[in-house]
Amino acid sequence: MSYIAPVKDMLFNIEHLAGIDQIAQLPGMEDAGLETAQAVLEEAAKFCEGVLAPLNWEGDKNPSTWKDGVVTAAPGFKEAFRQYTEAGWQGLQHPTDFGGQGLPKTIGSAVGEMQNAANLSFALCPLLTDGAIEALLTAGSPELNAIYLEKLVSGEWTGTMNLTEPQAGSDLAAVRTRAEPQADGSYKVAGTKIYITWGEHDMADNIIHLVLARVTGAPEGVKGISLFVVPKFLVNADGSLGARNDVHCVSIEHKMGIKASPTAVLQFGDHGGAVGYLVGQENRGLEYMFIMMNAARYGVGVQGIAIADRAYQKAVQFARERIQSRPVDGSLPAAGPIIHHPDVKRMLMTMRAYTEGCRALSSVAAAAYDAAHHHEDAETRRQNQAFYEFMVPLIKGYSTEMSLEVTSLGVQVHGGMGFIEETGCAQYYRDAKILTIYEGTTAIQANDLVGRKTARDGGQTAKGIAAQIEATEFELQQSGSDDAEAVAKRLKAARLAFLDVVTFVAANTRTQPNDVFAGSVPYLMLAGNLMAGWQLARALLVAQVQLAKGQDAAFMQAKIITARFYADHLLTKAPGLRDSIVEGAACVTELALDAF
Repeated sequence: MSYIAPVKDMLFNIEHLAGIDQIAQLPGMEDAGLETAQAVLEEAAKFCEGVLAPLNWEGDKNPSTWKDGVVTAAPGFKEAFRQYTEAGWQGLQHPTDFGGQGLPKTIGSAVGEMQNAANLSFALCPLLTDGAIEALLTAGSPELNAIYLEKLVSGEWTGTMNLTEPQAGSDLAAVRTRAEPQADGSYKVAGTKIYITWGEHDMADNIIHLVLARVTGAPEGVKGISLFVVPKFLVNADGSLGARNDVHCVSIEHKMGIKASPTAVLQFGDHGGAVGYLVGQENRGLEYMFIMMNAARYGVGVQGIAIADRAYQKAVQFARERIQSRPVDGSLPAAGPIIHHPDVKRMLMTMRAYTEGCRALSSVAAAAYDAAHHHEDAETRRQNQAFYEFMVPLIKGYSTEMSLEVTSLGVQVHGGMGFIEETGCAQYYRDAKILTIYEGTTAIQANDLVGRKTARDGGQTAKGIAAQIEATEFELQQSGSDDAEAVAKRLKAARLAFLDVVTFVAANTRTQPNDVFAGSVPYLMLAGNLMAGWQLARALLVAQVQLAKGQDAAFMQAKIITARFYADHLLTKAPGLRDSIVEGAACVTELALDAF
């Protein structure tokens, strides 16, 4: 089945929920209004639908291969990547100073969703390069950036993130890769890194590895970790490529999903030491790596939305074509398409509501990021940064967990045919699973939400967001429609459940950490559910106004129904989650370990 980019829904969010006209008034963003957004999204849709999407299933069947240290990308990928870079897509959001287009995240994230929906394995390569660019922009020296940034922004070179080691998964305090200072200011880096996405391939001239390592004599634990640029090929003074560096791919993993994306085991320094260059200051590597990780975490959340949309589109097409049984209401004289059956509609509406809710949330968060980075007023920047940072673990955690439910439902809609690989929907289910794991598992996102985002400020940011939600409830009640009042009722119940949990977390994280963290993932799921539902409630208000103006009646009516469905079927989970978090901690932690 072909992929159709949801341009109309994205533009609705960008215009009405993210406020692209306000973003276009920010310094440096003057050319980034709705007209630009539409032009960019329509062009991206052509590329994603025509070039990337047809390679997706092919890459699953014939993935990247490793032989004698050389990784060859899946068939068609190298040519597609050449087209991708020549069209300038890698530099979309990056500064014009280094050859980028300097467009806002609000536009860039929508393009990212299309790329990931079209071909998740392919899109991982530019996603990791984006992270490397962010880290260098934040902490790289002018000399380092002059060598690497322009080539990364153009896509001529790609970037990777090297954190994990065989003994150090999520616990980065256990990192053992070493860096020895050299007389010329460089370092010799030695160690093994695993799970390195696109760590070796044949699609670009050079691969720029950003590597966590310990300088000789550095403190133990996370305080002693530094960040280094370790290029696959050294770069000569004139910018040309020089000798091959001492970093080699010793194998790639055989995986459940994202098979076309090579996941490399990289060995640094087996033949005298890989040459590395310090990024920023020694022992501040984790701080810099978190810049990459936060960029990537938002991006992985968008991947969840993307794969959910791809699964939804395929399920709808199948449900329209599959003839099975007469409808229970007798509306057809004989067996008809299964889309007539109420439970199939329930599954499709669940898939649609989750996807649209999370897409709206990601768009609003992107707008906050843009305001946090470009607004002239310092307090406005601070407020938007706090909002964005609160949303990142929700977008990463909730959107990826929901993608598992949505892709599973996609298989279910297909029935027995969903379990057969040839239909293609099983690939989406397999691909989605990694999204809840890499760039920090759902539990790690939940730990971030509890510790940094809620307990640290006593729940003040969370309560401030809840006040904004309450204002939306008031607008819904004032609008007078039955749908708006019903959504307001569900939104209020979810908001009050959220506030109870915020109070519980703020009061008990320090004194009763086990009780709080026993419910950390349910808290993340409650919060993500509420925030996505809030954005769909805002969308309902917009759709009612547009409907009254006679604007695109079918689209606006569908938006209202989807928001109502989300409220009645998904937001209603929030009060139950509140009860399990606030009142159910003991039964999580009290069972004796030897009883498991």
